[in-house]
Amino acid sequence: MRLLRVGALAAAAVLATSLALTGCSSSESGSGEVVTVNGGEPQNPLVPTNTNEFFGGRVVDRLFAGLKYYDAEGVAHNELAQSIETTDRQFYKVTIKTGWKFIDGTAVTAKSFVDAWNYGALGTNGQLQSWVFTSIKGYDDVAAEPPVAQTMSGLKVIDDRTFTIELEHPSIDFELSLGFAPFYPMPEVAYKDMEAFGKNPIGNGPYKFAGPDAWEYNVKIDLVPNPDYQGGRPPKNKGLQFKMYQSFDTAYADLLAGNLDVLDTIPDTALSTYKQDLGDRSITKATAQNEHLGIQPNLPHFGGEEGLLRRKAISMAINRQQICDTIWNGTKIPATDYTAATLPGFRENLPGSETLKYNPDEAKKVWAQANAIAPWSGKFEIAYNSDGGHQAWIEAVANSIKNTLGIEVVATAFPTFKQIRDQIHSRSIGKAFRYGWQGDYPSMLEFLVALYLSDSDTNDIQYASPEFDTLLAAAQAAPTPEASYEKIAQAQTVLIKDMADIPILNYISSAGRSEHVKEAALTWAGLFDFENIVK
Repeated sequence: MRLLRVGALAAAAVLATSLALTGCSSSESGSGEVVTVNGGEPQNPLVPTNTNEFFGGRVVDRLFAGLKYYDAEGVAHNELAQSIETTDRQFYKVTIKTGWKFIDGTAVTAKSFVDAWNYGALGTNGQLQSWVFTSIKGYDDVAAEPPVAQTMSGLKVIDDRTFTIELEHPSIDFELSLGFAPFYPMPEVAYKDMEAFGKNPIGNGPYKFAGPDAWEYNVKIDLVPNPDYQGGRPPKNKGLQFKMYQSFDTAYADLLAGNLDVLDTIPDTALSTYKQDLGDRSITKATAQNEHLGIQPNLPHFGGEEGLLRRKAISMAINRQQICDTIWNGTKIPATDYTAATLPGFRENLPGSETLKYNPDEAKKVWAQANAIAPWSGKFEIAYNSDGGHQAWIEAVANSIKNTLGIEVVATAFPTFKQIRDQIHSRSIGKAFRYGWQGDYPSMLEFLVALYLSDSDTNDIQYASPEFDTLLAAAQAAPTPEASYEKIAQAQTVLIKDMADIPILNYISSAGRSEHVKEAALTWAGLFDFENIVK
């Protein structure tokens, strides 16, 4: 999902959050049953194929509807799809329901989907979520620089309600993925000025912008129900206001005071007291989210064999369990793979996973092996966004590495999520960095393809392994889920061997609702089930 965003499916997510202060409360807004939720400034305009982070993603998913949607437990249901037919998981015939319209009154047709997907895949459009189209026949031609073709040969419009999809190879989770944001349709008007469209999206989802001033940058985004929505996610409230904060501590104070209706991330300063503070309004749920340390190959001392040894040493120098217990008060668990422990097919104790466990003696030994290649110099910096509640645990990670390896380690704050993401994406950050992923659909493949496939635009660490790519393709082509899980395990073993990045923790999400809210549940991915929040 989305980078915590995440990110994935985000990260995210990655779990990165961008919050800015506002003093508006639900009572001050005069909005009746409008639900106020914590939010953050999106990194980019709200174009479905270019939104790959935590706070933009939650808004995009309210504004648009796709062929499928996912309920709170991650079960996929048809939304615009009347039927999706396939006999081989490689060739699909899609028939969409009649009567759907965008909020500008134009019809949602088969062409609305095919045009949006081709736009997302075209390399010259630079869409961050283009990786989702890699399995469609002809993707390589449109993704090339310069493009060999403008449209993917695997997409064909048959009539207003019907289109076909041909994949390069059978895919075990392609149909499941069709509720993910990059697969949303877009109206023809979007292509006249995509940036303007992203600032005032014309969608077909359960909500729409409350008006031309709905997005007040770094303050709030206001949504109201879309009266023409026909899908399975009808809002049970009169709208959503995504309020942007500078810190989760401020958001939590607003939650306790009744000035914020729901908060999906309890700050670390309140983890030992929030259940007592909120009583039965506290929410805890294991969710498909993770946190990693990423290191790009242009960072000195982290290329080649030297870099591999240093990543492994750093991984074994981190006391994950202690950090989860002391900083997170048991609301996180140590990562033991590159996906998330709640996903179908997850396996513990993968070959080589001992390098993901605290082992200070071995860490020192491996660090010395790296020094034999090139002596260490300088300091090891770990970047994080200070508006996301990450300072305490990143400083704890830094101290664990420092105390184990005896080097200077510094936690370096970036003021906003957008600032750190821009530097990571441009490959100019020059430091290690925290990032995470939040599931967009319940599949380990989404996490792995998004973050580690060689040509994925969300591969922030520039990891490239033909062996890994081949195993991912085999996992996609597997005839059964069990066979796919076996190939995924083999692919993850390659990631562990290469120490592609450094997994740190998985989420047990901690959230809360105010006294004004009767119903609010977290989904499988850690976001609120927004349409079903009832005041």
